[in-house]
Amino acid sequence: MADGPLIVQSDRTVLLEVAHPDAESARHELAIFAELERAPEHIHTYRITRLGLWNARAAGHGAEDMLATLDRWSRFPVPPSVSIDISETVGRYGRLVIERNDDSELVLRSTDAAVLAEVSKNKRIQPLLIGRPSPDAFIIDAWARGHIKQELLKIGWPAEDLAGYTPGTPHPIDLAEDGWHLRPYQRQAVDIFTQGGSGVVVLPCGAGKTLVGAAAMADTKTTTLILVTNTVSARQWRDELLKRTSLTAEEIGEYSGQTKEIKPVTIATYQILTAKRKGQYAHLALLDALDWGLIVYDEVHLLPAPVFKLTADLQARRRLGLTATLVREDGREGDVFSLIGPKRFDAPWKEIEAQGFISPAVCYEVRVDLPAGDRLEYAAAADDERYRLAATAPAKIGVVRDLVARHEGERILIIGQYLDQIDVLAEALNAPKITGQTPIDEREQLYQAFRVGEISVLVVSKVANFSIDLPEASVAIQVSGSFGSRQEEAQRLGRLLRPKQSNHTASFYTLIARDTVDQDFAQNRQRFLAEQGYAYTILDAHSLAA
Repeated sequence: MADGPLIVQSDRTVLLEVAHPDAESARHELAIFAELERAPEHIHTYRITRLGLWNARAAGHGAEDMLATLDRWSRFPVPPSVSIDISETVGRYGRLVIERNDDSELVLRSTDAAVLAEVSKNKRIQPLLIGRPSPDAFIIDAWARGHIKQELLKIGWPAEDLAGYTPGTPHPIDLAEDGWHLRPYQRQAVDIFTQGGSGVVVLPCGAGKTLVGAAAMADTKTTTLILVTNTVSARQWRDELLKRTSLTAEEIGEYSGQTKEIKPVTIATYQILTAKRKGQYAHLALLDALDWGLIVYDEVHLLPAPVFKLTADLQARRRLGLTATLVREDGREGDVFSLIGPKRFDAPWKEIEAQGFISPAVCYEVRVDLPAGDRLEYAAAADDERYRLAATAPAKIGVVRDLVARHEGERILIIGQYLDQIDVLAEALNAPKITGQTPIDEREQLYQAFRVGEISVLVVSKVANFSIDLPEASVAIQVSGSFGSRQEEAQRLGRLLRPKQSNHTASFYTLIARDTVDQDFAQNRQRFLAEQGYAYTILDAHSLAA
């Protein structure tokens, strides 16, 4: 019997023994098609899901490769039911193909007559099929390329989209690799994306997702629309493109609430794209303003639902999604797969940390006792009020002061969810604050002052969760968060992972009101980071003041 690091179980979970000498080799191969669910110290748990198998198949991995991985590294024989299930699930991808016929019409084709008959009778798919030129094909209504992919995935028959992409209007873009070069994993991610034409690249915060986007633009050399979470992010993309590529300021436009420029490379916010006037999307014309050859979706895990609908109409254009996590709190990972594209590249956080490209970090959960009066108020409150009372407990303020004193001389971010709590924190610490109400120019001035060390403590709301480049931040104190959001936890830790000149290990603190729903939600938020190998150490607030 082999002494491998894996145990494959009949429920399609796979256990990995971390201390095994072959663990890393097995992990690399397993991560291609299995999703990490839990990562405590000794045994990591992966799950083989249909979407994970189809993502792997879309990236060119066959069922034989996946089964060979399990057989090679498994300590015990792989359960026959798992082998059969993997083969049959993977075999579903590609049985249906979307392509173009000689008249450039979209066609749904299959060599399996039974599958074609099954899907064509589906009441949500049938209206999208407008003709049958041959027994093995249906003509798809021209507008429905994205919509039919969504519906096919829902019934378990993901289509392989081979209908091609418009080249867009050519535009010269080159990387200006003067004194720097793409890291090997960045180059690999771009090469894999370019071969596929659409899809998602998953990299940790601080690992250079923007550079992957810039390199994809340099490879495709076409007009590009970049969609980002907010105006600050738009300006950081602009600055990075000016620094890292041959693009000039005249070639890059910003399309936001403040500025409406359309240039060969245009950076727009999700908010402006989903803004409505008299019930209509007011800026929808932006999607056809130029013949875009590439659309980049930054922080694709935050894509608002209306953008999925708009993206369904953009299937003829190359699409690149960038994210630190495919976890979506609304469960719409399948829509990302269907409409943006399959996961093309995924690099584990700890692996990139081990290579020295992101900073090491330690995570702490600090448990705070509520005074008797606050505890009684919490107990008597309605269910929908309890989280706010626990998350904004005044007892947390003194703990924040103790932590700031403990890390004197470091760059510290204090992060909160509630504006009144942020006001109290800023006043108590005599520190500047940034919220959604802070003007964009003032935000940028404060961020820059923090970067250069003019201010060392900054109190921020959730506006700082995304796409903010603060590489010298080495401490984050999370006082309150968005209930149990795993993606938010990942983004907030990500503020600390950008490489630092000091090579300092970052510290991430989460303050929790003991014996409340605050503690329950924290456990869910921490799940994603545990999956990435970050363990939380639990501290008592009293120990910090000692």
